[in-house]
Amino acid sequence: MSQQDHVAAIQGADSTDGMQHSHRLPGSSGSPLPERFLSRLVGFADLFTRPTWSNVLVLLAGSILAPGRRTVSATLRILGRECDPDFCTFHRILNRSAWSPRGVARQLLCLLVKVLVPVGAPVVIGIDDTIERRWGAKISARGIYRDPVRSSKGHFVKASGLRWLSAMLLVRVPWADRVMALPFLTLLAPSKRFYSDKTRAPKTLLDWARQAALQIHRWLPDRYIVLVGDSAFAAIEFLAAVRNYVCVITRLRLDANLFDFPPHKRKGRGRRPIKGKPLKKLSAVIKDRKVSWKRYRVSLWYGRTDRLVEIATGTAMWYRAGVPPVPIRWLLVRDPKGELEPQAFLATDLSARPCDILCWFVSRWQVEVTFAEVRAHLGVETQRQWSDKAILRTTPVLLGLFSIVTLWAHDLSKSRKLKPRTAAWYPKAVLTFSDAIAAVRREIWRHQISFMSRPSRDSIEIPTIIWQRMENALAHAA
Repeated sequence: MSQQDHVAAIQGADSTDGMQHSHRLPGSSGSPLPERFLSRLVGFADLFTRPTWSNVLVLLAGSILAPGRRTVSATLRILGRECDPDFCTFHRILNRSAWSPRGVARQLLCLLVKVLVPVGAPVVIGIDDTIERRWGAKISARGIYRDPVRSSKGHFVKASGLRWLSAMLLVRVPWADRVMALPFLTLLAPSKRFYSDKTRAPKTLLDWARQAALQIHRWLPDRYIVLVGDSAFAAIEFLAAVRNYVCVITRLRLDANLFDFPPHKRKGRGRRPIKGKPLKKLSAVIKDRKVSWKRYRVSLWYGRTDRLVEIATGTAMWYRAGVPPVPIRWLLVRDPKGELEPQAFLATDLSARPCDILCWFVSRWQVEVTFAEVRAHLGVETQRQWSDKAILRTTPVLLGLFSIVTLWAHDLSKSRKLKPRTAAWYPKAVLTFSDAIAAVRREIWRHQISFMSRPSRDSIEIPTIIWQRMENALAHAA
């Protein structure tokens, strides 16, 4: 076959008519993703059947390339498959096909830890909930919640939507030169009203968090796991259930009931006490002049600037009537300049260092950054599924896609230096996720052009079908 006939055959295979009944296997020249990206997904292929996996790669590439909404239709349009009569096949991946999102979450976590977390280093996990604003009578898990973005201390705003609990790996990413929160496990946590007409008992947000913590421990049984959460997870029942498996870092009330540890031996008869003598409230410890304070500089305090703080620490038993006490290490933090209110934190690992406790908790701010990034660049809240199974799968997949794109950008940064998008009016100095997904998109477009056209040094021949896809993406970007 001549070179001209070979190019024509490839173009015909990639045209709309040629793709109607063609689902190429991953790794072939017709794969929508480049080989260096496919190599990171090898472990996921065993979780799907072969036909389903080839279609998953199509949705994966389309979800990255598509601007605006991340519907199945949008992913097919950006890949030139809008006339494909088998479009229902791609919808079935989310609402019908047999594959386990939990298995995918496990594989993603193991992959992230293997690539980004050094051996022997603690695996720091940030956990938090978010509201996906959605309307629709057919969405059974929809509830009314407080909108954390639009609400404030003096202004309460309600939102209709789905509540998700997401666990994210907090790790320093080399190309970004900062800690990023990489989602791997996202669970739907409906409100109590969802269980009103069901026989099973309602599960609270802490119940879902407890199951997530124990699941992560089973996935990484040989690693030291640190679970970082906000004040919503500062519950004695939750800490008592998971403290033997993970180290929990969270906020602590200044008026918490703290007690000394019980004596090892009891004089006389009777049961051994579960707690010792009551200790002073942390609010009183702050005002005690006898307390020894140490100065410590925190890097990127809540993602902004470095800040010098004073810390004091100690150990105690946190106790509430009717619940077994929990041994904790408490940490007091105050601002020597007096600009910030004193804060208290706790760790269920009594041997945790105070500086590590503070750094781990401050890194939790990146969870909020990730929630904002997936809405801005991956179309979370724009999907339109209404079936229960599709809803349970789509949002976790989009959040996991954030981690996949970050990992692919990490691979690209090894071969060439990634540069932030700058302008005369915007001297951007650091790389963000928008730069990462732009680099990944360029690599995918370059791959899809390269196996259809032989590029020269000064010009590239773009086939008509590829140019029409780019033209449609630009014309309908808004």
